[in-house]
Amino acid sequence: MIFAGILSIGVWVTDVVLVLGTIAITVLARRIRQPLLALVALLPVIAAVIVIAFQLHVPSPLHALNVLLALGFAGLGIAAGSPLTSLVLQRATRGEAQDGRFGGILVKEKGERSAREVLRGGAAIGYLERLAIVAAIVVGHPEAIGAVIAVKGLGRFSELDSPEARERFIIGTLTSMIWAAACAAIIILPGGALG
Repeated sequence: MIFAGILSIGVWVTDVVLVLGTIAITVLARRIRQPLLALVALLPVIAAVIVIAFQLHVPSPLHALNVLLALGFAGLGIAAGSPLTSLVLQRATRGEAQDGRFGGILVKEKGERSAREVLRGGAAIGYLERLAIVAAIVVGHPEAIGAVIAVKGLGRFSELDSPEARERFIIGTLTSMIWAAACAAIIILPGGALG
């Protein structure tokens, strides 16, 4: 019985450390502009999906460990979304899109002499978007995600006149939202961090 309790604590502490370590690596990936490094964020998510899918439940000896793991997955959903979205955008555009000075992309219309930057502040908007999505799902109001999409679409509407901007907007938004929703689902699903 004591061994089972120690094993349970060990499993939960390892989970928390894995998730927090993964957050640190994804923040580093963003800072050094190496989004490929952020693929490590998939490890705890895949592990959690396997645990949930096969109902491999290890009872938590302390509610605090559940809360820490839930906060870790929320942080992972918010922080790792940025480098993962950058990675998907690099693959989708085959490296042809150029980033601007202020986090947007440079687009050049026919007849224009120089490129202009559109979709500025995309990273900051992405963090806020993922925070709102994780919060909406965790508190049980996923319908609020529709409001997030509407606000983002209306705010960016005037910048979506070029095909490059539309493509990056759609790919980036979907990648970011899917990642945040997956991490939030791990928190609330039965067998997840708080499920």
